[in-house]
This record gives sequence, structure tokens and C-alpha cells, in this order.
Amino acid sequence: MRRLRRAPEALANEVATHEGLAYALWLPDPAGRHDRPLRGGIVILHGAGSSKESHYDFARVAVAAGFAAIAFDQRGHGDSAGPMDGRVLADVASIAALLRHRAGMSEIPIALRGSSMGGYLAILAAPLAGAGAVIAICPASAEGLRRGLLSGAFDFDADRQSLDAFLAEHDLHAAVQALDVPLLLLHAEGDEQVPVEHSRELAAYARHPTSRLIALPGGHHRSIQHDEELQAVSVRFLERALTASASAP
Repeated sequence: MRRLRRAPEALANEVATHEGLAYALWLPDPAGRHDRPLRGGIVILHGAGSSKESHYDFARVAVAAGFAAIAFDQRGHGDSAGPMDGRVLADVASIAALLRHRAGMSEIPIALRGSSMGGYLAILAAPLAGAGAVIAICPASAEGLRRGLLSGAFDFDADRQSLDAFLAEHDLHAAVQALDVPLLLLHAEGDEQVPVEHSRELAAYARHPTSRLIALPGGHHRSIQHDEELQAVSVRFLERALTASASAP
């Protein structure tokens, strides 16, 4: 499996707050791209109890490949304001719009890339954010998230009533079936939190012809998101998917 060139430890171009959401934004260096147009943009969604900083490694890989990338803290996490609640999809769409604005790329497609809870939200938010592709890494289920929320297993700040109502209303199987853009599911067979069977079930509902599931032997719930070879696979998937999206009538 061919690896991408290792991304330099580049600092974000911008670290700020938008509508109460703390974010870090990376933009490709025009000189380094030899005047090539942006390939697109990637919104990165972290998992429950995590933060944007956990995904800076992928943001650097993405920007080295010619994408703009933005990682942000969900509400109730990191430096973002207020508890996590039923606004989650609107927040993703807001960050996607911010990425387009900051990158000057209103006509260039973007993708959503999420891990665990972020994978769940990336699939759900794709239509609202106008995403041209989705990558979901070990995506959580609504049922699993509800159990963690109501049992107190999650240590992030949440409006439990509002967030539980949101989770009860959004089934991931139906969302995948309705998704009309390429979906890449990545899952470790050794995942101890979200069984790989969940992604296998979701893959059966995916209707876009270029959607695919990659299930890796062994590993654990967090191993795939930082695996260099799979980050390279993700970038190449997005290169193809967003190029096709940009050329669609």
C-alpha cells in the first residue's frame, strides 16, 4: 500500500472561535502547490470526549495533499461554548460554511471525516453541509451513544434531554441508505467499543457505487484514525470522490 509523503508538523493558519465553536484551520501554501487549484476541503469531527487536537495529524496530511482542512470542538468539548445538544448537525454545517468562506472555495466540494461519534455525525450531517463525500471511522450507533449518555459514561458537558431526543430521532441505517455521495467506512475488527458488525451492516445500506468498507484485522477503537497507511487511503478516496463531485452537472 503506497504511503503519502509524511506531512510536516505545520501549524494551523487560524485558531479561533465561530458561533461558539473553537476551530483550527489549515490552508495549503499556494507556493507549495505550484498554483494548483484546491482539491477541496475537509471538515474533521472528533469522537465523544475527544477534541480537535486529536485529529491535527490528519489535518496536516490533508493540507499536504492540497486540501483545506478544519477541525473543531463539538459543544461540550474542548474550548467550545455550551453543552452538546440538538444543534449538532447545524454546527457541522456552520463549520463547513466557514471552511468554504475562509478557503475562498464556495464552488469547490468538501468532505466530512469523523471518528466514532464524529463518524455518526458526519453521515447525518452530509446533506445539510453539502458534502461531496464522507469518511466514517468506527462510527458509533445512536443506541450506543444513548446508552453512554444516559448511563453517565460520557464525561463531556451535554444537555441530556435535548441530545437524547436528537439521538432517538436519527437512525444511522436510514441516513446511510439516503446518502447519495461516496461513503468510506473504516473499522478495526478488534474495536472493543463499537463492533465491526455495525459498519458491515451500514455498508449493506450504502447505495453509491463507489462506497466501500475496509475492515482491518486487530486494532482497537482509536487505532485507525492515526494509522498513516489508512490516512493515505482516505486522502486518495477523497481525491477521487471530490473530483467526481466537482465535475458533476
